[in-house]
Amino acid sequence: MHKLTVKTYLIKNLDCAHCASKIEKSIAEMPEVNEAVLTFTTKKLKVTAVHDVSLFEKIKKKCADIEPEAELTEESAQKEATHEENEESDLTLIISGAVIFAAAVLFEKVVDSQIISPVLFLISYLILGGKILISSIKSISKGKIFNENFLMSVATIAAFAIKEYPEAVGVMLFFRIGEYFEECAVEKSRKSVMSAVDMRPDIINLVKDNNQIIQISPETVKPDDIILVRPGDRIPLDGIIIEGQSSLDTSSLTGEHMPESVKPGDIVMSGCINTQGLIKIRVTKVLAESMVTRIINSVENAAAGKPKLDRFISRFANIYTPFVVIAAFLTAIIPSLITNDWHRWIYTAVTFLVISCPCAIVLSVPLTFFSGIGAGSKKGILFKSGSSIEAVRRVKAVIMDKTGTITNGTFSVNHIDLYNGFDENKLIKLCASCEVNSTHPVADGIVEKSKEKGIGTIEPENVSEYAGMGISAVIDGSDVLCGNVKLMNKFSIDVSEYTSGKTGTDIICAVDGKLAGCFRISDTIKPDCYNAIKYMKSHSIKTVMLTGDSEESASAVAKESGIEKYFSKLLPEDKLDRMKEIRKEYGSVMFIGDGINDAPVLAGADVSAAMGSGADAAIEAADIVFMNSNMDSVSKAIQISDDTNKIAFQNIIFALVFKAAVMILGLTGFANMWFAVFSDSGVALLCVLNSIRILRKKY
Repeated sequence: MHKLTVKTYLIKNLDCAHCASKIEKSIAEMPEVNEAVLTFTTKKLKVTAVHDVSLFEKIKKKCADIEPEAELTEESAQKEATHEENEESDLTLIISGAVIFAAAVLFEKVVDSQIISPVLFLISYLILGGKILISSIKSISKGKIFNENFLMSVATIAAFAIKEYPEAVGVMLFFRIGEYFEECAVEKSRKSVMSAVDMRPDIINLVKDNNQIIQISPETVKPDDIILVRPGDRIPLDGIIIEGQSSLDTSSLTGEHMPESVKPGDIVMSGCINTQGLIKIRVTKVLAESMVTRIINSVENAAAGKPKLDRFISRFANIYTPFVVIAAFLTAIIPSLITNDWHRWIYTAVTFLVISCPCAIVLSVPLTFFSGIGAGSKKGILFKSGSSIEAVRRVKAVIMDKTGTITNGTFSVNHIDLYNGFDENKLIKLCASCEVNSTHPVADGIVEKSKEKGIGTIEPENVSEYAGMGISAVIDGSDVLCGNVKLMNKFSIDVSEYTSGKTGTDIICAVDGKLAGCFRISDTIKPDCYNAIKYMKSHSIKTVMLTGDSEESASAVAKESGIEKYFSKLLPEDKLDRMKEIRKEYGSVMFIGDGINDAPVLAGADVSAAMGSGADAAIEAADIVFMNSNMDSVSKAIQISDDTNKIAFQNIIFALVFKAAVMILGLTGFANMWFAVFSDSGVALLCVLNSIRILRKKY
């Protein structure tokens, strides 16, 4: 059995959003293809299939059948886009055609010639519309007729047929101008989004064994290589500081402008700016796996995750365009047969065709969501798909984990109870050794306590982690348990002497089958949590907390933060059951977590979000990642979702209403072809500009 793989292709010269949706549908229907997603804003086609040379050629043919000018290349083989060159070429043709068009109009007005003016009009028309005519003919030969090139070709040829030469050429001229400005606007919006997230380095300062500094390509850097980062430079690759101290500007990753102090031993992420000292970093991840690449891939992949609204509009366009063409045909024939005024009704039908191009509708929705993804990334909010942004709007309840989500997750030991005559320092050493490799933030509190007292740790053996309960390990020959009462009960440890604390978290410890002690560990609520909870309440969104901690601890946190409902003493599977109950009661839910034990709940939520400081498993399972780990990112995500969906609907309604109005005006004789083409191009351009408006909003 052949293995399915995902390949990304780039499609150059794809200027029609409606054609893009047709290409996607055509490729997705191929028997060899499992899934195909074409993102018009990035011109990237992701195909899940058993890939070989023959498949590439088949996909290439499918693209050419629908859009003859489209050029398919594999992403790895693609060089820097030549959009500027294409722009220059198009502009040259438009100017040349416009000059000859002006000459034709002048000859028609000044010289009474039945030959020169029509010939000049024809030459101008062929210069301006030659590419469109050829593309239309190729499409018709393949049985693909309902696209914007076909509509414009039929409309302008019909205008020529009824000797409306100036309008036929003028319509083609302003169609090309509108198309040109539309392409420029789309490209500018794409660059605006990508420039905000594309922090990949151009060169790397590599430190050789003799301390010599050489500049190399980032793709050639390997793990364990040493790189030098000067003040003012952006950290190019993920790594660990081995020399020097500095302060980092992390705003490009997190959206937060507070500087972060770093020293030897600290982990640093690519994309941050080194603002002060000279630092040397040991590289831990190659460019393809570094944070800068993960972010840009996240944005590009997010654009490929199409929302339901986008898919609906694509289906609508497939029905809308044939309907308008049929309506135009009937408009040309039936009234003409009744009134015998063929000129008027053919002209009206042509106006219908000009205004009917669906590109404004098809283009505006994906571009809006792409802009929303970009707006989120600037604030350290990574939406993994357009559907994620769409889904946030429908959320009725936000469910949160406590530790690391509502609270800071930086625990400290404030009290230690000892049992059965155990020595405090020995207990700290054994428990810190047991917890040293744990990803749970509570474990950090115990490890930090050992460091604070200068006790150190021992490498644990036979480590086992029990979800929602704790850890067991063999330390220096002793069997050590660290966790809650459930873990103690699992191993039949007598905990009758243990008394639960009223607040905070208790980590009970047992050594060689005997109760040894209890670490009382406390956490603090994130300062921004209060406003975030308040914002959600003001938008009629229920707030719920799920935690494995004690009733006392959960109650105290819920009361202080303003959370409306909470559930305590939960195992991971219990959290999933509770989430289902909450969904049944309130509707669509968002779950926010940061730990490995949150992964099942994240996967089951309508919208899942993970704190960027959390475990990789949680981040991978989530639909949204909050890079700054702040709760106010939740309210910002809701705002971005509301604005994105609102703008998308604005574009759709505006385009449809305006087009319908022009069609009615055309029927009544108040709109001509000039007005129709201005309207079509103008609507498309206004929708594009409205789509990118979200990038300029402050959140």
